[in-house]
Amino acid sequence: MEPHRPEGEADRPRSAEHQTGRALVVGPYLRVRPADAAAGGDGARTTAARLEEATGLARAIDLDIAEAILAPISQIRPAAYLGKGKVEEILGAIRAHEVGLVVMDCALSPIQQRNLEKAWSVKVLDRTGLILEIFGRRAKTREGALQVELAHLNYQRSRLVRSWTHLERQRGGFGFLGGPGETQIEADRRLIGERITKIEAELKKVQSTRRLHRAGRQRVPYRVVALVGYTNAGKSTLFNRLTRAEVQAADMLFATLDPTLRALMLPHGGKAMLSDTVGFISNLPTQLVAAFRATLEEVLEADLILHVRDITHEDAEAQQDDVETVLRQLGITPGAGSPIIEVWNKLDRLPPEQQQELRNIAARRDPDHPCCVVSAVTGQGVDELLQTIEDRLAAARTVLDLSVDAGDGAGVSWLHRNAEVLDKQLHEGRYQMTVRVDETKREAVIARFGAVPRAD
Repeated sequence: MEPHRPEGEADRPRSAEHQTGRALVVGPYLRVRPADAAAGGDGARTTAARLEEATGLARAIDLDIAEAILAPISQIRPAAYLGKGKVEEILGAIRAHEVGLVVMDCALSPIQQRNLEKAWSVKVLDRTGLILEIFGRRAKTREGALQVELAHLNYQRSRLVRSWTHLERQRGGFGFLGGPGETQIEADRRLIGERITKIEAELKKVQSTRRLHRAGRQRVPYRVVALVGYTNAGKSTLFNRLTRAEVQAADMLFATLDPTLRALMLPHGGKAMLSDTVGFISNLPTQLVAAFRATLEEVLEADLILHVRDITHEDAEAQQDDVETVLRQLGITPGAGSPIIEVWNKLDRLPPEQQQELRNIAARRDPDHPCCVVSAVTGQGVDELLQTIEDRLAAARTVLDLSVDAGDGAGVSWLHRNAEVLDKQLHEGRYQMTVRVDETKREAVIARFGAVPRAD
């Protein structure tokens, strides 16, 4: 299914690489003082890792990267973000490589973006625009396409300034990489505003449908377990391993965009719903967090959250901080006692002695802040993860002992459908059973079978 496009743009070209040819990726990173690095966040990241991530983002939309350039700066210049010397230096690289697009790994103001385009005579795309372009290509469902378009239109509206050249009538697809030409600003502003209002109304309908589906699951009820993590941490591979599904899993940034739900079978026969969500990333644009809030409702409503981490990544700690920052923006506070299990993934990439060291570290963690070490590729540690999930979900459930006549097939079947059967023994024509039930079923089981809560 093609991503939804603004009205009147159906026949315009979409491919960024066909319009721009080769691209240059620039990392204009502020020089970090030791105190800032110790404080965490982007300061804790290596500039090489940040530039590599930016290059990966650019390749995610199939751009031909001629060169990736580190451009350390001492301060952000209001006119062009970079100083005159850096602008001239990068102009030389643009001419040498004959590129048609420069990707700036930062958030540019409309004026900064316009001034750089004038100085370099090429298209300039900032980090927000690049991520929106990726999302525009990844969205497959109606909801995802609407959310992408909403985020893009809000971004585009902020770019409506005098002498702006991005938003003429012949722009392609989502409009980031179109050709030159000035627009009628007021008319565009009105049209964009009308389209935003229409999309917001459509998204409300989608959210209403999602709430109905969620209410249906709560009546069963199925517990919801949500996967979150930095992009490319291995969430979709783990999702497939746990659910035996075939969701797209690739060594690619933002391989998953639209949320996916599948049944998760627990060790004692219980069932939960596992949700795979969009990957988080550093400096995720605020408007994207807002636009994808409906998609992330599965995280907000989840009984348990699995924070999947690529424990082999050089910036694993900084990536953890980024994910936890987004979770806080959603109203979820990580830490002891939170409904979060850390999943240290990609164990197979480490030598045996490091694997064992990680297992020892995880075993010493606070029980209120559990951690599991796994390889989604090989399946190492997955059984232990499933048991931990079951234990955490069971914390709010009641264990009951009961006796059922062996001839009451309907009753036994009902218990298997509505409870976790932990033990069942046939003795003198009766099943002596131990079951674990959700609070919504507790009284029904006690009333129907004379069940007795097990003492702690």
